[in-house]
Amino acid sequence: MSGPPPRRVGPWTVLSERIVYDNPWISVVDHAVEHPNGAAGQYGVVRFKNVAVGVLPVDEEGCVWLVGQHRFPHDAYSWELPEGGGPHHESAIETARRELAEETGLTAERWLELAAFDISNSVTDEKAVCFLAWGLHPGEAAPEASEALSIRRIRFPALIEEVLGGQIRDSLTIVMALTAYAKALRGALPDAISDLVLKR
Repeated sequence: MSGPPPRRVGPWTVLSERIVYDNPWISVVDHAVEHPNGAAGQYGVVRFKNVAVGVLPVDEEGCVWLVGQHRFPHDAYSWELPEGGGPHHESAIETARRELAEETGLTAERWLELAAFDISNSVTDEKAVCFLAWGLHPGEAAPEASEALSIRRIRFPALIEEVLGGQIRDSLTIVMALTAYAKALRGALPDAISDLVLKR
């Protein structure tokens, strides 16, 4: 029995595809393709089963919470804003609320979508949605059993300095910090959160 007919993906023609690896979080799919120039080739794609979500929580003193953990792929310790992933059928804001509470114990009265973007779009289909959160209330953190987390509270300008200085390398954190700062400077955020972000 023959497989599905070739299909177009932009300028590529997909001749066949097969899953070469699969776990609860990702699938790696190998595509036999015809490149835009007509040459035969392969295109491997990592397909994510969750949407990445990040939260920039800002308190009444203009401080933010960073979560520290050792990241296995890079074998390096990383300070990041709270983030995680949720299934595609779950709303991003629901995932964001859960991740913020699990990692920091915080809940927030106000939420605003800050950015949505593609992560490493040459080899993965992973998407990210990020939020600003303010009107914070403390609570008890409940990280997953597989996570060993540290928490650090710093002023927002210090976060920007760590991003620009290269101490923070996590992509979601960099996007959230710089987007919030740029939008605050342009007056593109509600006054209440702009005042907190720009507070020195």
